[in-house]
Amino acid sequence: MIKIHFPDGAEREYAEGVSAMDIAKSISEGLARKVLAASVNGVVWDASRPINSDVSLKLLTWDDTDGKSTFWHSSAHLMAEAVESMFPGVKFWVGPALDKGFYYDMDLGDKKLTEDDLLQLEKKMNELSKQQNVYVRKEISKNEAVSYFQEKGDQYKLDLLQNLADGEITFLHSGKFHGSLPWSTYSTYRFNKAIKLTSISGAYWKGDEKNKMLTRVYGVTFPSNKELEEYLVMLEEAKKRDHRKLGKELSIFTMDDDVGPGLPLWLPNGTIIIEELEKLAKETEQAAGYKRVVTPHIAKESMYLTSGHLPYYADSMYPPMELDGTKYYLKAMNCPHHHKIFAAEPKSYKDLPLRLAEYGTCYRYEQSGELFGLMRVRCLHMNDAHIYCTKEQFYQEFKAVNDMYLKYFKIFGIDKYVMRLSLHDPAKLGKKYVDEPELWKETEALVRDVLIRTNTPFVEVQDEAAFYGPKIDVQIWSAIGREFTLATNQVDFAQGRRFKLEYTNQENKPDTPLIIHRAPLGTHERFIGFLLEHYAGKFPLWLAPIQVKVLPISDKFLPYAQTISQELKNADIRAEVDDRNEKIGKKIRDTELLRVPYMLVVGEKEMNEGKVAIRRQGKGDTGTATIADFVSSAKSEIKERRAE
Repeated sequence: MIKIHFPDGAEREYAEGVSAMDIAKSISEGLARKVLAASVNGVVWDASRPINSDVSLKLLTWDDTDGKSTFWHSSAHLMAEAVESMFPGVKFWVGPALDKGFYYDMDLGDKKLTEDDLLQLEKKMNELSKQQNVYVRKEISKNEAVSYFQEKGDQYKLDLLQNLADGEITFLHSGKFHGSLPWSTYSTYRFNKAIKLTSISGAYWKGDEKNKMLTRVYGVTFPSNKELEEYLVMLEEAKKRDHRKLGKELSIFTMDDDVGPGLPLWLPNGTIIIEELEKLAKETEQAAGYKRVVTPHIAKESMYLTSGHLPYYADSMYPPMELDGTKYYLKAMNCPHHHKIFAAEPKSYKDLPLRLAEYGTCYRYEQSGELFGLMRVRCLHMNDAHIYCTKEQFYQEFKAVNDMYLKYFKIFGIDKYVMRLSLHDPAKLGKKYVDEPELWKETEALVRDVLIRTNTPFVEVQDEAAFYGPKIDVQIWSAIGREFTLATNQVDFAQGRRFKLEYTNQENKPDTPLIIHRAPLGTHERFIGFLLEHYAGKFPLWLAPIQVKVLPISDKFLPYAQTISQELKNADIRAEVDDRNEKIGKKIRDTELLRVPYMLVVGEKEMNEGKVAIRRQGKGDTGTATIADFVSSAKSEIKERRAE
């Protein structure tokens, strides 16, 4: 008999070879009907896989993140089976689950998928789902797998097999679809009650533009039609809020082929938003005791070798330029430069904590297939800072950074968030992570302690730490429920020693500081992309590029409108006059489309009384006021950075 330990602390005994599904049925048939997969000792297994030793078991359903991932992973293979039935000879690359749904990359040869094909594929997927086929799983040797796919002439699966060894390869089939993969997280097709293939795009094999362009099909499935319908409504709203669409309509940013992909050009309206965010960050950081610094955009290779970024991060850096026999790299991160500033002058324990802040410009060579509007770019302006502190100061400093996040969340109306504690994988020490096992344990415990003691909502994720220490990634949700990774808060126990950073401690001996890397507002690019979608382009007054539009009813009142506009500008309120020879109704409609917070309509009555008629974006008329009263009210709203 083997012992099964459950998350609630319960323990049961079962015969060897029992599956998670068997265990679920022994508890209740209702539970068994909901089980999609199982977490066995923290690793996701398919629910039919035999368990032959004592384990910790969690039964995964649709309510679990890993349950959803399993559901969508199996849906990707359901789609692949449908594609194979319609396009014999198709070859598949990868078909992973996403945060919402899945995709599959495939080589269709000289054939092309159309929107009509997607409808036919949906019908086929529904037909296959009703057959309730199950995945049959069989572990095979690497030689067997290689022989199988060599016979099929499938270079994509052969490429995947290169990095796998015996014991890591699973042969799976369901219906007529076959695959060979290192994963075992599969459920049956029976749960796929609602299916929607959402889009077709191109994707370079392995994300490399030098490779062949494959066809990528995105889709999403749900256990019920109601959930699918709700998701599609959200998707339509998301299309309206797409930051790329709004960025163009509101003249925020542009991309240009002559400049290069992933290198946004900020138009005047976008630059105003950037400057307002910087102003907020500078005010907040000054109040928190930060000192501002400025660093170059390039540095010598030797500095990045010292930091360790080149061995770990070289693929994400632009290639070097060589001058006078010395290699220089475009700056991909600010931290090494800040470490050099720390080292520039002697420090004692009285100088700590030292908080160095910079809105630094960094350059990262993201793969072409991964670039996406402002969300994934190659030039990024980072709200960065590094805190150098003692171990005794760590709790308060790390907590203060998290408190700063909460302040920003309140300002921007972010109600839903979670901190994702990213940990290392002990098996990858010396490869992906600095080989300091004891320091990993110690610093991960320090971060976890802060989160627990401050009642901060968090989840733990294995194998996603920075190479030099554990980190927190901040996950936030927009007004329509879309998830974004906003920022990071990282602990670094390695860089201080690499750069020989020292301070004199209270015993008058040299000591190495702990380093906290933090970026509460992330980058201009990603955060403004988020805000465009979060606000649907309707920025609060303090952040809006144009805060007020003055609308004269006719040219007769244009001089009065211009006088009002100048008074607003004198009060540091961003204002413009709509001096077009158009009817007032059209001026109002056009200003609404530009999402300007306030419209001041002026005609004969307003001019004679020295007043303005006020319209608020999305609310219509709100009455009249003197220009002095309006200025006072608007300045108060701007100063307080009110959400409305």
